[in-house]
Amino acid sequence: MNYNKLPVSHLPDASISKESWRVFGIMSEFVTATERLSAIQPAVSIFGSARTKPDHPYYRTAEEIARQLSDAGFSVISGGGPGIMEAANKGAYYGTSPSVGLNIQLPHEQHSNPYQNVSHTFQHFFSRKVMFVKFASAYVVMPGGFGTLDELMEALTLVQTGKTRKIPIILVGSHFWQGMVDWFKSALLTEGMIAEEDMDLVQVIDEPEAVVAAIFKHYETRGFEPSDAEREMQLNL
Repeated sequence: MNYNKLPVSHLPDASISKESWRVFGIMSEFVTATERLSAIQPAVSIFGSARTKPDHPYYRTAEEIARQLSDAGFSVISGGGPGIMEAANKGAYYGTSPSVGLNIQLPHEQHSNPYQNVSHTFQHFFSRKVMFVKFASAYVVMPGGFGTLDELMEALTLVQTGKTRKIPIILVGSHFWQGMVDWFKSALLTEGMIAEEDMDLVQVIDEPEAVVAAIFKHYETRGFEPSDAEREMQLNL
């Protein structure tokens, strides 16, 4: 096949203009979210399945973790929707620190839960994910599906590559997560896809009290505020 003779697609001027203005919309989304969330630190982001029902043990565990974090002085950030997101917002809402929901506009899913002191809605997943990392002093990851795994891997990649500061990344529920962690060791580490120290980026913890204790232990020799070097690093997320 002669690739030089393939037809060239040309976007009409109206489409190019529309794409250009869309970039400004994305910039605006980053600016407004940063301004709204800059006062919530220190904060912990909690992730998990939107399908988890209020009577499920995962829901109750997430709610308890969020309540303890809120009472300990952490704002709690979730995706603002149902399931684990609602549990996280609910626990923080009835605690002493702000409950923050970073909502997303979707065609057929996601309604905002009512337990949000600070609510911000995004059109784009990628700008929303940046905010989850940018303002988090820790990640708490409950059992979840593809979206939860996406957010977990995003955080691991950013910390591993030094694009963001090292924060605790805590997987809650050893019976759910241990198989994945074992696969990290048996496949990724054994095949040389990750370094041995990369295994230290995640912790698997079951009890809410231990989750809170692990976060405080990480910061016991330093404050929760990012250093000047870390702030500079996060500008390049």
